[in-house]
Amino acid sequence: MRIWDIPADKLCTKHLLSEHCELHGLWNILTQNKSGYSKHPETLRWKGKLAALYLRHEQLVIEMKKRNYQHKSDLNRVFATGLSFQEKFVNSYDEQLQILKDKGCKCKIINFPSDRPTTNLEY
Repeated sequence: MRIWDIPADKLCTKHLLSEHCELHGLWNILTQNKSGYSKHPETLRWKGKLAALYLRHEQLVIEMKKRNYQHKSDLNRVFATGLSFQEKFVNSYDEQLQILKDKGCKCKIINFPSDRPTTNLEY
């Protein structure tokens, strides 16, 4: 399970769609108190930050639509509570870039400070 902190437009299609799927699983764990993966580090870092997770979902959806994918699995905004930004990482931003580079996929990874996303997202 992984929610990347890399801008959605930098992800290859495989990672974009996979993250979208995993984000829905994570959302269900957190909003429905499901036990599967509830102790996973990726799950724990999103506790109290459903607003930020909701915003990440919206970023993924925007990119999916740009790539002509249909999206029909909206999240319930009522549950988008807590912090609207993510400040905790399982892997640092630079480590995430390296992980994606090492996969040899088509992600558009550039290791420049200007490539880093802002942490304060408007909700």
